[in-house]
Amino acid sequence: GYAVGGPYRSLRETAKQLGKLLPKALYQRAAAAEEYARSLVVGGGTMFEEMGFHYVGPVDGHNLDHLLPVLKNVRDSDQGPILLHVVTQKGKGYAPAEASADRYHGVVKFDVVSGVQAKAKANAPAYTRVFGESLIKAADADPKVVAITAAMPGGTGIDLFGKAHPDRTFDVGIAEQHAVTFAGGLATEGYKPFVAIYSTFLQRAYDQVVHDVALQNLPVRFCLDRAGLVGADGATHAGAFDLAYLCCLPNMTVMAAADEAELVHMVATAHAHDSGPIALRYPRGEGVGIELPEKGEVLALGRGRVVRRPEGARVALLSLGTRLSEALKAADALEAEGVATSVADARFAKPLDAELIVDLAMSHEVLVTVEEGSVGGFGAMVLHLLSERGVLDAGRVRVRTLTLPDLYQDHDKPEKMYAEAGLDAEGILKAVRAALPEKKGSRTGRLRLA
Repeated sequence: GYAVGGPYRSLRETAKQLGKLLPKALYQRAAAAEEYARSLVVGGGTMFEEMGFHYVGPVDGHNLDHLLPVLKNVRDSDQGPILLHVVTQKGKGYAPAEASADRYHGVVKFDVVSGVQAKAKANAPAYTRVFGESLIKAADADPKVVAITAAMPGGTGIDLFGKAHPDRTFDVGIAEQHAVTFAGGLATEGYKPFVAIYSTFLQRAYDQVVHDVALQNLPVRFCLDRAGLVGADGATHAGAFDLAYLCCLPNMTVMAAADEAELVHMVATAHAHDSGPIALRYPRGEGVGIELPEKGEVLALGRGRVVRRPEGARVALLSLGTRLSEALKAADALEAEGVATSVADARFAKPLDAELIVDLAMSHEVLVTVEEGSVGGFGAMVLHLLSERGVLDAGRVRVRTLTLPDLYQDHDKPEKMYAEAGLDAEGILKAVRAALPEKKGSRTGRLRLA
């Protein structure tokens, strides 16, 4: 069955060879008739056949008695490229998942009988919601604002925007490449496109980001949800690499929100930025509970902020993104040990706040960068800046860069994953102790953090 068995393929190939002996016009009519008859059986495969594929399907992916023999026949085929069309239903076999596939795409603990998930009550608004509501306000004031997503309206907050501005919302399906090039085209005509795509999924459109947007210096706003670790969604959805793959691009501006209020300001900053592409990243989950501003402020490009700088500070913690709260906890613990500690929020990974970073390095014994990203991202940019400016030559400051580990982390509770990565307060303390001479060899057990 499914036009894939050996006897069928052999018979079809033999018929083709015999058909070529017929006059050309007659052969073409026979071939067309065969394709028409085949399309009645296999449905939409004609288009793929015309591109040189041997189309097989559609096959019921839940019926193993059908699927396995087809897979074996495809494996053993010598017909050249084959497109196997398998049809499945998301959540098949479990009624709650069949009824709401999106809710069971990535799950926490749940009751098997009822399907009820054990989700903790939110203490603060989710970053995704804050983004969606901020974008709505921008569009309310500016008819040129449009939103684009690639089959993830609910996961990116574009569903909220779509209810408020349906005529300016575009869901292009699972086609991230098209989403980015489409946004570039809109930008050339004076629109202000916001492309909301998970950090990990924007990787699929990297060529378009480089050639269709950055190279053209088009003002496309990239909104990277799920930046950092994502708990139950696992390694496939973790946004580990965007800092590394975006900061290397000329013309690109890259921001990271430290909390939900900062995200509001960064949406406003992206809206006002018309001189080239700009990206803002924010994580999955809830904010920290900070009061949201009524209106976002446009941030000065490439300028960070000092959150805490006590007199005689020996250690500087430079955070990018939502690890800022953990950096502040670490600073509290260091203060309790008699080590005065400054804390700064970089805000921008590109352009860097060179003045702030060089000042922190020149006036502290230890500088630790903290980011929710892979090796090769923000910390690498900081090291490059300090090397270029000659700050490291005198050996006055010890610099440490804390990043996500160079591996794909298995899913777990986010707090456990960040602890494993060394990006919680305890991990930051450990890095500082290892860098301070008098702290080397000191206790490394769990600290009591205020």
